[in-house]
Amino acid sequence: MHTQLLLVKKIVLLVVGCILCSVLSFAQDQDTTARPPQVTAPVPAIRDTGVRKAPVVRKKNDSLVRVAQALAAARRDSLQRDSLALVAARQRDSAMTAQMQGAAPHPVENTLAGFQATVRNHPYYNTKPGNRVLLLKDSGPFNTDGIFYFLLGLVFYFAIVRLFYHKYLHDIMTLFFRASMRQQQLREQLSQMPLPSLFLNILFFCAGGMFLAFVALHYQLVPEPNLWLLWGYCCGLVLAVYLGKFIILKVVGWIFNVSNATDTYIFVIFMVNKMIGILLLPVLFMIAFPYQQFLPVILTLAFITLGLALVYRFIIAYKPIRNEIKVSRFHFFIYLCAFEIAPLLLIYKVLLNFVERSY
Repeated sequence: MHTQLLLVKKIVLLVVGCILCSVLSFAQDQDTTARPPQVTAPVPAIRDTGVRKAPVVRKKNDSLVRVAQALAAARRDSLQRDSLALVAARQRDSAMTAQMQGAAPHPVENTLAGFQATVRNHPYYNTKPGNRVLLLKDSGPFNTDGIFYFLLGLVFYFAIVRLFYHKYLHDIMTLFFRASMRQQQLREQLSQMPLPSLFLNILFFCAGGMFLAFVALHYQLVPEPNLWLLWGYCCGLVLAVYLGKFIILKVVGWIFNVSNATDTYIFVIFMVNKMIGILLLPVLFMIAFPYQQFLPVILTLAFITLGLALVYRFIIAYKPIRNEIKVSRFHFFIYLCAFEIAPLLLIYKVLLNFVERSY
């Protein structure tokens, strides 16, 4: 134990001695470095007596002075090179700007006149007198402001209907997405509310007519693109198709004494039409203000959605009609071809010929 204590004491003394030596040497170096170089007075000439004294030379001080002078000279050279490079770069930029404007290059001056000349000759600032002609892109064959306010009016109209007839919309969406027409009581309740049904049918006619007008303009089906006149024709087309279908089904149901089946089918038709009118609202905004590369994709998706809605309408209408009357799938398909597809094609052809003659 005593031997270990002696060893520890020796180590501590050794460390303390090293630290003291380091501090003394560092203080001596700082004192030597901080002391300014002494200038010795000129020594008068002494006659050579045969014995010469060795000259006193401060080698350490002279070397530090030379290093400091070399560092200062290198710093001055670096600053000078940087300033010259900056001036040359500014002159190159000024020359390039002047060449872009067809003028002679102007030297850069670090004065107010030089700054004004730089701003005056810059291509991004219009400081020269005279009128400038701005070319505006054509907005298209119709005014998009009117379309925007019209579509905004349709959204506001639907919002009012939803605000006052929220329960009706909830029930009709329940029937649509549940895909079952067994809720006879709910269907009868909806049939006894003609006012919200009428409002949603008006929304379907307006939105469907605008969609057909956009499609006709996109595919250039009319020679002269008058949007609002074309919208009126398309609304008349949609109204004529469904009004004629409503009258024919009512007459057929009365003649063959199958009024329950025809009333159920009419309810299904207009229920799907109401949902189509609601789904067309965002589609109309995307078609009216499109990104041109995405417009064919939007139209294709809209056609697919409408086709699926019609197929869904036939599927959910077949089962309740079959429960009311005994009809096979073949006869139901014949009915679809004769009373659903053929009238649409015929009315489309007649309306297209009428529009072409009108223009």
